[in-house]
Amino acid sequence: MTRGDDTPDAAHRRPAGATDATVAAVGRLSEALETVERARGHLYSFHQLTGSADLALGDAVDRLDRAGHTELAARLRRDLVGRNVLPGRWTFQIVEEYDDGYYAAFRAAERAARDELLAGKRHLHEAEMKEDRRTHGALGHEARP
Repeated sequence: MTRGDDTPDAAHRRPAGATDATVAAVGRLSEALETVERARGHLYSFHQLTGSADLALGDAVDRLDRAGHTELAARLRRDLVGRNVLPGRWTFQIVEEYDDGYYAAFRAAERAARDELLAGKRHLHEAEMKEDRRTHGALGHEARP
């Protein structure tokens, strides 16, 4: 190792007065936010997949129409193409409501807890876990880049 300082950077060191219980609790809150982030990603996947399906449906309806199945094509175009996935909503509206409501509130609450209890430091629980688990001084186990 070429670096003389093999300790975590200041952003990943516990502030004075923060207890083990506090670091663990805020770490768990941050873990919950990470799960919400994953759920949000799935919601965006749902949004994109549903949009792609609607476009493919439109193409299929056009092909049915050209193949002479005009009544079926008309019925599908009227009943399904561009249909709301929930009452009054396309998927972009669901995404917007989630982002502006639950997601924004969760992010703000997690940040407020970190600001109040850990001087705003992120991933402190993980940083301490890294310090506990890594082999100090060994190549590939450096404290920082």
